[in-house]
Amino acid sequence: MYDVIIIGGGPAGLTAGLYTSRARLKTLLIEKAFTGGQVMTTEWIENYPGFEDGISGAELSQKMERQATKFGLEIIQGSVIAISSIDKIKKITLEDNNQYEARSIILATGSNPTPLQIEGEDTYRGRGVSYCATCDGAFFRNEKLAVIGGGDSAIEEGIFLTKFADIVYVVHRRDQLRAAKVVQERAFANPKMKFVWNSVPVKIEGEERGVTSIHIKNVKTGEQSSLEVAGVFIYIGYNPNTAFLRGLVELNENNYIITDDNMSSSSSGIFAAGDVRAKPLKQIATAVGDGAIAGVSAEKYIEENF
Repeated sequence: MYDVIIIGGGPAGLTAGLYTSRARLKTLLIEKAFTGGQVMTTEWIENYPGFEDGISGAELSQKMERQATKFGLEIIQGSVIAISSIDKIKKITLEDNNQYEARSIILATGSNPTPLQIEGEDTYRGRGVSYCATCDGAFFRNEKLAVIGGGDSAIEEGIFLTKFADIVYVVHRRDQLRAAKVVQERAFANPKMKFVWNSVPVKIEGEERGVTSIHIKNVKTGEQSSLEVAGVFIYIGYNPNTAFLRGLVELNENNYIITDDNMSSSSSGIFAAGDVRAKPLKQIATAVGDGAIAGVSAEKYIEENF
């Protein structure tokens, strides 16, 4: 029996674990892959306070984990498939059929990249189609690549890819980027980055070894063309990891968890934090803030109910 079980080991989950562990609550964090979440695959972070010269995503993740476990947070690897609640006690079932019980739960499951859902995407996933420049960029030295999207992630990862690629095409459905101005300035100043405006991908082609080209369509003229590329990196948004939560907590129309200011979900004793929660800004700094509030709220809930 745990006081708190946290599902998800990104910045929100690790921060929540830091707060509950320091409150001397017996806390278990369950992470299906690796602690740090998407931060772990981010090459360099410049907008997280306290690191004036920036910090790598891997190092920040490791620091967060070490700090939380220092105060007693337990971390295991596993994939949660079901949550049930009986007489205030929450039971969590993992894919391997192991079960754990807790007085409260903090959901910090984050989100996954949204796929393009075009022909060739699934066929060449892992053979030129990627959602993580930090993971796969080094495989494309001296190649031409395409980045799909115009937000911070797309442009920051596109800049990172220029360390390896000869040319990085940025394919964006609008005629201007959505990324932060300072990121845009760096991208426009980079001679390896080429911008394909008002365009969307319609098909990815390749051969046995991998991707060879991407077909795009101009949304204004309807004209189609092709870019010869060895890789396609996709950054068009994210989908929350909430499929296993339907019927347990209230979700909005985009399947994000609805919470109040205390990070409380619609189910008593279940809280949510980070990118899985419905909110206007999804950043490391906001995830950490969510995690802190969720941790304190879980502590208060236990004090009042047990």
